[in-house]
Amino acid sequence: MRRSSLVHAFALVAALMLAPVAQAQTRSFSPPPAGTDASGITTQDAEWRDAARERTVPARIYLPPAGTGAARAPLVVFSHGMGGSRFGYSHLGRHLAANGFVAVHVQHAGSDRSVWTGNVLSLIGSLQEAASDANALARAQDVSFAISRVLDDIALASRIDAKRIAVAGHSYGANTAMLLAGAAVERDGKRVNVADDRVRAAILLSAPPFYGEADQAAVLRDVRVPTLHITGTADLIRIPGYRSEPADRIAVFDALAGPKYLAVFEGGEHSVFTDRTRSERALAIKAATRDLCVAFLKTALASESRAIEEALATHRMLLTPPDRIAPRPQDFGNAAGA
Repeated sequence: MRRSSLVHAFALVAALMLAPVAQAQTRSFSPPPAGTDASGITTQDAEWRDAARERTVPARIYLPPAGTGAARAPLVVFSHGMGGSRFGYSHLGRHLAANGFVAVHVQHAGSDRSVWTGNVLSLIGSLQEAASDANALARAQDVSFAISRVLDDIALASRIDAKRIAVAGHSYGANTAMLLAGAAVERDGKRVNVADDRVRAAILLSAPPFYGEADQAAVLRDVRVPTLHITGTADLIRIPGYRSEPADRIAVFDALAGPKYLAVFEGGEHSVFTDRTRSERALAIKAATRDLCVAFLKTALASESRAIEEALATHRMLLTPPDRIAPRPQDFGNAAGA
């Protein structure tokens, strides 16, 4: 069989394997309604237009109840994983708002849930295009634009402390968050850097490596803001051409030089941080993740130095030493480089 036939056969098999996932996501998708709930959390939807890029950036905004925390709240902008949307990870957005943060979940055209639509046989091509350099750059620009758009909105800006801004993301979204925090790659002999100096901290859920980059430390050398890394011992990415093992999350943590914290959940899978997983253990991991994120943000943005260490200690029974999945042991539960 010719090589082209082998490639086609592989793509067909992989597409068929992913088809049930794509169909399930498409069928089950139902955006939760916006509005103010009984707890006082307000959810707003926006369709922001970036005229300079001729690109629409949809967003879902979670606002804390009136009277929660300081007069001006820290801002957290969240970037979804491959095939996600602004409506995902709502458990985290709502928790952040309940604890006095403004959370903005952006949606990235070209790598959002649209990759799951259309002919199943075209799925591999859609996924590969979604992971292209152009889309990776556009995602980072979406987040920077969202920050600017929020700060330019009189009603929203009046509730936000512009000196306390963090980015967060899951999977592909973690790559996006790292780019905003200072990660950069070499292209045509030049270092491509889209860092946003308004970003003071980054939360990285299931952070993959920068695929195709041989030296991860070189890519990440300019990331100096505090980072929180959360993963699991079963955190496996299975996208064809972009497979990534749990140990890769530890390698990303290793490669960063700035102040950093690491939590590895025993048995935690790649999808456990999404809204979809609802087993008893998944719910416990999600609850712990929410607590860790809030504690980290208090440490990084509000100088509550003990908050993240106390949260790591509180949830220690769910965590495992990262040397279980990494070639080099880490200092479990402590800040490194701080």
